[in-house]
Amino acid sequence: MKKTLIPVLLLLFIVSCGGKQMKNNNAGLSPVTSDVVHQLTKDLVEKHGQQMQFRIERGVKQVAGLWRDSDGTTEDFASFCKENFIASDEDLKTTFDKLMVSFEILNGNMLRIKKDLMRPLHLDQGPIHTLDVMFGSYEPGAHMREDFFRNKIAFIVALNFPFYTLEEKNNLGSEWSRLDWAYARVGDWYISRVPAHLIQEASAIETQADNYINEYNIYMGKLVNEQGETLFPEDLRLITHWGLRDELKSNYAGENGLAKQQMIYAVMKRIIDQSIPEQVINRNDYQWNPAENILYQNGQSIAFKSEPDTRYQMLLNNFKANKNLDPYYPNYPTYLQRQFESNMEIPQEDVRRLFTEFISSTQVKEVAALISERLGRPLEPFDIWYNGFRPRGTYTEEELDEIVGKKYPTAAHFQNALSPILVKLGFSKQKADFLACNTKVEASRGAGHAYGSLIRDDKVLLRTRIAGDGMDYKGYNIAMHEFGHNVEQVISLHDVDYYSLSRVPNTAFTEALAFIFQKRDMEILGLRDDDPLKDHMRALANFWSCYEIMGVSLVDMKVWEWMYEHPNATPAQLKEAVIAISKEIWNEFYAPVFGGADEPVLAIYSHMISYPLYLSNYPLGHIIDFQIEQYIADKHFATEIERMFSQGSLIPQEWMRQAVGMELSIQPTLAAASEAVKALR
Repeated sequence: MKKTLIPVLLLLFIVSCGGKQMKNNNAGLSPVTSDVVHQLTKDLVEKHGQQMQFRIERGVKQVAGLWRDSDGTTEDFASFCKENFIASDEDLKTTFDKLMVSFEILNGNMLRIKKDLMRPLHLDQGPIHTLDVMFGSYEPGAHMREDFFRNKIAFIVALNFPFYTLEEKNNLGSEWSRLDWAYARVGDWYISRVPAHLIQEASAIETQADNYINEYNIYMGKLVNEQGETLFPEDLRLITHWGLRDELKSNYAGENGLAKQQMIYAVMKRIIDQSIPEQVINRNDYQWNPAENILYQNGQSIAFKSEPDTRYQMLLNNFKANKNLDPYYPNYPTYLQRQFESNMEIPQEDVRRLFTEFISSTQVKEVAALISERLGRPLEPFDIWYNGFRPRGTYTEEELDEIVGKKYPTAAHFQNALSPILVKLGFSKQKADFLACNTKVEASRGAGHAYGSLIRDDKVLLRTRIAGDGMDYKGYNIAMHEFGHNVEQVISLHDVDYYSLSRVPNTAFTEALAFIFQKRDMEILGLRDDDPLKDHMRALANFWSCYEIMGVSLVDMKVWEWMYEHPNATPAQLKEAVIAISKEIWNEFYAPVFGGADEPVLAIYSHMISYPLYLSNYPLGHIIDFQIEQYIADKHFATEIERMFSQGSLIPQEWMRQAVGMELSIQPTLAAASEAVKALR
């Protein structure tokens, strides 16, 4: 699920040459000319010395690129820079310290307000009112950035804390001290200037899409096959796509498993192509045969209206809201570039290359053949979610539900279990209590998520679905995943030495720890696996998860590229494009393995609709997870987790070098998969 991280807008400014005006980040022109910048830089270097030249040059250009007519004249600009450039190391550190205190207060409380306003949408507190959506869509801090340009705080930051490009961070970062890194992260804060109403609009649209997905449930007991038989419990209600996927995964064991899986896949395809009847979305008034797409009332088939491409309208809304921000980011003029090169700090083409190399590897067919042998049948498209390499595959879903339900009948019971869970994982009692006390467990309306904090006196939130009769295994498995996020969120806020370095390089790193916790769910239940091949099984489970989600991520990227090429597309046109792209990726990388062309399964992921370009974090998270697991295999689990995640938000490759001694790489995962196939055979 999506995780809340510090919203740092890592964007560049553009400076033109000669005596022309300088382009700023308001999609317009700055009143400051390059001649003024050159003369002012020269004057400041003469005043403060050559040792200050780099900071002066970069700081003056940064402020010039952000300056508007409303901020003052050219003379006002020059006076501001002369009066506010900080040459003394001691004064710079004092300024930094004050910024850290104030921004923790502001960021932390703005996020706390947002979290509270979202409660009616995230928690099952009854029907959602129109006002709940309106308040939940409100972004409390939307105007804060512009306020700080108006009162000149943003300009003081831009003048005194240089922005470094990703290339510069990669080249220089290994020689930086922790304070150097902390200063560099402050330099990322004010290098763009987006109007507050556009930030507010993008936040509102994303919240609306999130709410649409959270309310998209299928009543499984109302599904029937061609014989009119129901295969699922009457009260089973599953959210798309997470609940449907997890139910499908659970049916690799048990009665009618394959038939149930095929029925779930039929539901998924109806959602993808929007032929699903509106009357079965979050309603249990009718029976529905998803394979034939027939709706029944009192045993008689009835006419229905299909969902009117709402799924793709939500995706378009997110695209248009983010595209509206493009003019304010001259060096990252598309959301794709901002997401990968700025937020993720890994170029999109590097990510695409990693994923393509992985899903084209020889190991894919080796593992697929092994899965087919274990299933005793040819692979089906939904076997991208095969979970038979996990220890829980030896237990039926009913057995696991019973164990979990007795152990955690309410959110309060899981809350009380947090500290003991951490102690089992090797954390000291004192540290376990601290992490647990800073985490609050709540029953989720949606599939579940972790909501972080940006101030140390606010708790992080762990949310998962908990039915009236207690937590089931799916909810528990999600809870363990989210708890991994929570542990990262607390450590990387409380244990990091400088506030500007708090959190992790990007969301793939918090996903990595979530996966690490999630795979230990059976151990925490006391259902230990003494199989000597368990490490090989985990390697294969990790490999297959990467293979599954990398294809989905490639679809996500290509869909956004298509939207940029067709900015005026209708929801119906976008639907056809998404389906075509998903089939294209399937045919290239999955059909040779599974057999059967033109399968649309890769388009089912809800992240594509409500969490723009988030999906790439999952496979990167799996890769990071595996490298961490290999590194800590012969070390103390809790000690290493605390050490790694207290590094904070270094750039990804530097974080990995310091954490595990090597950069991000798919090779350990591929090599382990080959070894595992040999061992199992």
